[in-house]
Amino acid sequence: MAAKERLRVRIPRTIVGLLFAVVALLPIIWMALSGFKPNNEVTATPLRVLPSEWMVSNYTDIATDPTFLRAMAMTGLGAVLFTAGTLAINSMAAYVFARLEFTGKTVLWVIAIGTMFIPSMAILLTSFVMVTRLQMLDTLAVLVLPGLASAGQMFFMRQFYLSVPIALEEAAMIDGAGRWRIYLNIFLPMSQPVFVVVGVISFMAYWNGYVWPIMTITTEDLFVIQQYLANFRSERSPERGLLMAGSLLAALPVIVLVVIFQRKIIGNIKIAGLK
Repeated sequence: MAAKERLRVRIPRTIVGLLFAVVALLPIIWMALSGFKPNNEVTATPLRVLPSEWMVSNYTDIATDPTFLRAMAMTGLGAVLFTAGTLAINSMAAYVFARLEFTGKTVLWVIAIGTMFIPSMAILLTSFVMVTRLQMLDTLAVLVLPGLASAGQMFFMRQFYLSVPIALEEAAMIDGAGRWRIYLNIFLPMSQPVFVVVGVISFMAYWNGYVWPIMTITTEDLFVIQQYLANFRSERSPERGLLMAGSLLAALPVIVLVVIFQRKIIGNIKIAGLK
């Protein structure tokens, strides 16, 4: 009887879960199918779900376009650098606020957390003026450096570090280890769970960036993938099938990343205490 009751509960849950999954995947499925359509069918009315003629050439053409490949490569390079820098800077700051005691710590923590409540668009102009004066425009650095420090990610890591038993630090100090060695040899190896969450979020944020790149990058060799797609849409708007194919290929790295780490992301958010 208990098994039947569990089955009655599980079946509706499974059906609802599948419905949500289908709704969530519809835009990706439509984009994938549109990549195989002739240009006049992508936005045709009434809407055609399947193409009348399967044009694999849309995918092969965009995948062999040197400009597209360069934009993907530059975006990937920048995303890796940005993710690594974010993990390094925010984990060190999180360790300091979680474990060290110093004058003004509370005030600095309030100031750091306070930046979470400032909309990014509110400081967009001042940020642009700053990087202009630093002569960082049209460089990879202008895409990577300004956003490395993140109060939200610092807070997330700090919550995780607060759960680390203090006995581990005390034992290391007895053995003569300093703070830097404790951070490198104890906290960093234990940070894999929270690093997965922060790393994926940082990678996605950089990969999907659009407003900041179009403000600071004008050299085509440094275009990120969202910039490339925006230019493609404005300059080659009739080639809709090619645009859909490029959009899907541009989304694949992020989709694959989330699929690989989805279970770890959900589990590690709970570990960090953000339920």
